[in-house]
Amino acid sequence: MDDIVLIGYFLSLTILFVFGLHGFIMLYYHKKYRDNNPVPKPQLDENATVTIQLPLYNELYVAERLIKSTCEIEYPKDKLEIQVLDDSTDETTEIVANIVKQKQAEGFDIKHIRRGTREGFKAGALKYGLERAKGDFVAIFDADFIPHKDFLKKTLSFFTDEKVGLVQTRWEHLNGDYSILTKAQALALDGHFVIEQTVRNKAGFFINFNGTGGIWRKSCIEDAGNWHADTLTEDLDLSYRAQLKGWRFVFLKDFTSPAELPSEINALKSQQFRWTKGAVETAKKILPLVWKSDIPLRVKLQSTFHLTNNLVFPFILLAAILNVPLIFIKNSGSHEAYFAIMSIFVLAFISSFLFYMYAQKDIRTDWRKKIVLFPLFMAGSMGFAVNNSRAVIEGLLNRKSEFVRTPKFRLESEKDSWVGKKYLTRKVGFSVIVEALLAIYCLIGVLSSIYFMELAAIPFQLLFFLGFAFVSITSIKHAYASNKK
Repeated sequence: MDDIVLIGYFLSLTILFVFGLHGFIMLYYHKKYRDNNPVPKPQLDENATVTIQLPLYNELYVAERLIKSTCEIEYPKDKLEIQVLDDSTDETTEIVANIVKQKQAEGFDIKHIRRGTREGFKAGALKYGLERAKGDFVAIFDADFIPHKDFLKKTLSFFTDEKVGLVQTRWEHLNGDYSILTKAQALALDGHFVIEQTVRNKAGFFINFNGTGGIWRKSCIEDAGNWHADTLTEDLDLSYRAQLKGWRFVFLKDFTSPAELPSEINALKSQQFRWTKGAVETAKKILPLVWKSDIPLRVKLQSTFHLTNNLVFPFILLAAILNVPLIFIKNSGSHEAYFAIMSIFVLAFISSFLFYMYAQKDIRTDWRKKIVLFPLFMAGSMGFAVNNSRAVIEGLLNRKSEFVRTPKFRLESEKDSWVGKKYLTRKVGFSVIVEALLAIYCLIGVLSSIYFMELAAIPFQLLFFLGFAFVSITSIKHAYASNKK
């Protein structure tokens, strides 16, 4: 039995070690290409026609804000078309109809498009709109975004290079300091945008459209096969198909698109589940095409890391489960060589810390205050292991599920609240019970480490305990608060 535990734990940490060390590779490229920033070509003349697509589904609280801010984007009205792709089934439709009518009276070419179905979900809506779009270029903003007025001026100039198919901007966080939950999310997303997206783009690797805050060349979408609804991450799927066709993408780290982060944990779980499962589905679909293509080996390897990094979650969960018996095995007085070798795995933790630290240093003057949250972020990642492991397994087993959009509540200051609003999860799922039981189980690991004076093990045992405890307790607390009127 001891051997099974040791082998399982070693396998888990090896997988986590490999993906963790990849952070050092990202930091190497980050330093190497630090000064290799994208330079816009001469500005496109304003004869270019642009369609802005706003996909909506039951966005009662933010639909009006999105449409009004989109209409404030600086561009000639006769060259700009706005499509509100409204699949809503609630009061959102009436709100959209009223604001669209108002903006039409102001001279905007804005259309309220309803399909009468949710077939294909967001991908289906985008494809439906694209078939009717006038623009040579298509910008997309989700309901929680507030695009800057100069978005088109900052992005369109890169399309003077006819090989450029997409320009993606970095997400900015409207409510990044709203709560501990949004602060941890901001740290995680900054790592993705500031290091991963920037480095991959500068080094010539594939990047992904982030589903919003970007603008496509219409012919690029069509050439890549248009939007597909067979994965939950239609943006990642289309991105890879386009780049495999030879289209180039541009990522703008220093120009942002402001957006609202999920402030309620069950909404965040739903988002993370969709992103994780969709990435696994896309990896299964796209990786065979990547490896059959004639792109360089270095690009194939980076694409593989990019598309499969969510596979770490089942191994995080397995490591959490095996951590406790490992304490007792270690104190049985055997396997000294095994545990000596295991100490090398701490490098993965160092790699992750440096990865997020440099991301904060690049964009924030108060980066020291932000990086203090790193242990909380790590604990949260561990606490989400149950939710995201289920997503990985369903993706691997080809279990299809509905595209569940993440509700937003227009939370722009600490005074705003989501309590009592629509769209909230009002019940505690079975996974929350599992998370609570794992918190108790990991507490046994903490107490055992203290009892056996395994000081080096205590921080990691604590992270697992705090992660599962925070996620389970907050899930219950938020579900309870959701039932308040």
